[in-house]
Amino acid sequence: MKPLQKSQKHHVNSYDVAIIGSGMAGSSLAAILARQGLNVLVFEAKSHPRFAIGESMILETSEVMRAMAELYDVPELAYFSSENYVSRIGTSHGVKRHFSFLHHTEGNVPTSNEVLQAVIPKEPHGHELHIYRQDSDAFLVSTAISYGATILQNTPVTAVDIEDDSVRIYTQNAIYHASYVVDAGGFKSVLAEKFQLREVNLQTHSRAIFTHMVDVENFHEIIASKQHYGIPYDVTEGTLHHVFEGGWLWVIPFNNHTRSTNPLCSVGVMLDPRIYPKREDVCAEDEFFDVIARFPSIQAQFNKAKAVRPWTRTERIQYSSKQIVGDRWALLGHAAGFVDPLFSKGLYSSLSSVSLLAHLLLRAHTDNNYSRQAFLALEHKTLAFLKSNDQLVASAYKSFTNHKLWHTYSVLWLAGAYTELIKLISARVHAQNRHSYFDEVAPLQLVGGGFAQFEALNEDIHELLQVFEHHDETQLHRVIDTIRQRFLQEDWLPQAFQDVLAGKNHLPRRKLRLSLLQQETGFLGASDYKKHFFQHDQLMDVLKAFIQEKLRYSKRTVKQNHFNNVRTSNKTLRPSWILKKIYNHSS
Repeated sequence: MKPLQKSQKHHVNSYDVAIIGSGMAGSSLAAILARQGLNVLVFEAKSHPRFAIGESMILETSEVMRAMAELYDVPELAYFSSENYVSRIGTSHGVKRHFSFLHHTEGNVPTSNEVLQAVIPKEPHGHELHIYRQDSDAFLVSTAISYGATILQNTPVTAVDIEDDSVRIYTQNAIYHASYVVDAGGFKSVLAEKFQLREVNLQTHSRAIFTHMVDVENFHEIIASKQHYGIPYDVTEGTLHHVFEGGWLWVIPFNNHTRSTNPLCSVGVMLDPRIYPKREDVCAEDEFFDVIARFPSIQAQFNKAKAVRPWTRTERIQYSSKQIVGDRWALLGHAAGFVDPLFSKGLYSSLSSVSLLAHLLLRAHTDNNYSRQAFLALEHKTLAFLKSNDQLVASAYKSFTNHKLWHTYSVLWLAGAYTELIKLISARVHAQNRHSYFDEVAPLQLVGGGFAQFEALNEDIHELLQVFEHHDETQLHRVIDTIRQRFLQEDWLPQAFQDVLAGKNHLPRRKLRLSLLQQETGFLGASDYKKHFFQHDQLMDVLKAFIQEKLRYSKRTVKQNHFNNVRTSNKTLRPSWILKKIYNHSS
């Protein structure tokens, strides 16, 4: 059937917001807007369930999901924030108790000095997840439908016209009108193509080869035990990264806990094409195995592994956009840009944008103001997140040339993630309404929590690595020493990160220690740090909030909420205590 011509007369369907794409970002936005009473339409070119990667959760992503659940009264958005929700989302997802890195050089097996395990705290919310995307995405689409959104699967958008008073969206068989259109369609964004927005001048250079596999062996059973490496957790209990000069490889198991019913493991390698040019003479699978053959312990882990779906191989994947918002339109998630999945920041970036865009759309709906100016906050945040992620990943690739340099640089990643998380939680706990929450998180730029001292540290270290030539041994040691000294100037840096800087290969398994209760050097930190992250809170305020969070997100509470849900349905559940606080003070 031929596409409908724009001049043809046809039944017009009108909506408040149209969303192109129903991945986690598009479906989460649809659920929020529909829950808040807007008439929402979502176009999906394919159908669910469908394959997707972006499976490793991080603490910042989980916190944004909790915030969205509370701010917009969509409790389902918190379900993928913790292992405590497995009873609600099913047993196809894995658990994530750490981020682990093994540094490799060709022909050698990593020693304990070449291991880094960033342990994820269990308290107060529970450990993280490896989300099996075909199930998580389908669940969120169903959630959006349950709140009243209209989802059109197997319905690709063929064209979009932006008019003064509305947006016109064309499919093969119909024309739809909306007050606003959000393109969450990924790299092949209709709007990015329409307005020629793509830019590729990022610092990071990498391409991907990936699939899902079965029979990926436990690294400890074939190479060395966790006791040998001196790390708290088995590497199968979290996200494993094999890193080496010019690239890295991920191992994300979904079968790593006793309740799992999913035998799959997500596997992929990211390669700098300047060091590893794409092999046109071999297929993707052969190229993958040729690369890992250089590293005996990686090769051994995959001796028995078998792919269960076709391999995907890409060209260089980095891109951004000149513009993120315009009159009556916005790019969301990977439609706006993509860097590299090294630190799993993609979902955090996308869902932070969802949270902010929902807020701006609800305000625009009330004010009937869909101008570019009304949505500039989204553009600023999106571009800032892309820039920070690009800088973070590009410098990490440089550090992979030497395990001591990588180990030292990793402290910057750890500190950036930690401070970002603390600020996100603080903003949610202190929020009086949605406006105050977004005012508080507005300065965030992916890492560092908007803390000026971190930002200065961040810039100094990246400047050092910009000019670093890894083949110069003298310069290498000078750069490592300079970065270490720069870290030691920061009185707010937590002791656990100082220990990594001193050579320790893991963060502590138990995060709660008496030393955290000490004034100035404890959890609240020095004066500037305390003021920025904790405002006027005292230690007892923080402890009280911690206990409330633990009770609210415990397995018992999740179970009880499910019981209430069965009796009353999601749509009639009373808001949580913090929702009551927010709604009672909302303007």
